[in-house]
Amino acid sequence: MNKHKMETLVCTEPGHFEYITGKKPALIKGHAIIKIKRIGICGTDLHAYEGTQPFFSYPRILGHELAGELMEFDDAPGFQIGEAVTFIPYFNCSECVACRAGKPNCCNKIIVSGVHCDGGMVEYLSVPSYSLVHGEGLSFDELALVEPLAIGAHGVRRAGVQKDEFVLVIGAGPIGLGTMEFARIAGGKVIALDINEQRLEFCKNKLQVTHAINALAQDVTEQLMEITNGDMPTVVIDATGNLKAINNAFRFMSHGGRYVLIGLQKGEISFSHPEFHKREATLMSSRNATREDFAHVIASMKNKQVNPTTYITNRVKFQEVKDQFEQWLDPANGVIKAMVSLE
Repeated sequence: MNKHKMETLVCTEPGHFEYITGKKPALIKGHAIIKIKRIGICGTDLHAYEGTQPFFSYPRILGHELAGELMEFDDAPGFQIGEAVTFIPYFNCSECVACRAGKPNCCNKIIVSGVHCDGGMVEYLSVPSYSLVHGEGLSFDELALVEPLAIGAHGVRRAGVQKDEFVLVIGAGPIGLGTMEFARIAGGKVIALDINEQRLEFCKNKLQVTHAINALAQDVTEQLMEITNGDMPTVVIDATGNLKAINNAFRFMSHGGRYVLIGLQKGEISFSHPEFHKREATLMSSRNATREDFAHVIASMKNKQVNPTTYITNRVKFQEVKDQFEQWLDPANGVIKAMVSLE
């Protein structure tokens, strides 16, 4: 291939991908160029393909769970050409009220790679140098999984999980699994809730989750009461982005409990004000993650508290993504995390 050209996979409209030969990015001020080695496929990519992702327009190059080799950079002190890197894919303005308060993850003008701007389903990607994250000896597979784990780690930090409190995590997809891991690392007693029995078995067998409940059971509340000795979970975290699941879960909170929404959907949340009020409950959203969360995830990987490569159920080459992508949407196929390789 022409050294100035690269292959790109574009989601041209819901349900349709196209491989296009594009122009390789040139180095510009304050940016770095990464040669992409791994692309993790996430819920946002799947929802964008389905046409159900909020805040989305087409055509769009998807992908923001990325790892690669640093090829060129401007203004990235401490980094070396050729080192393995990932990056924080939420580009912030640094000037708005949220940025000034140390919350760049919910910047007023945030641009998320692969959502608001073109992302990483490319051979080479230009990113702001401030977003680079050192690989610290982790593999490309591990580095591509830092971002989705950071989403869960941020939600757990928002919840302020304390040692030995019961944490109900709803949704055992990749984000939910990471949330369970970091709730456990924070000292919480994790309860997994999902409708997929295969995922619940994965939680028990691979993630040291002691309690797993099928959300389709008639006695979910009774099971929660029994597990928590009548208290109900003091922390509830939604990682489904499913409106019915989100609305239902208000009743699973203890008095004085906290409810954190990591999952996102398009509708309006509704709940009983008296039930919420009498609990003096706290409702929070959790958006993206910060560099602090990325550092926590990397440290947890390095000290073997978490091994996210167990989530990888499907491996494909970049050229195979267009043909394989649609089958990853079907829960019957048992996909937890698809990992795309560019070598």
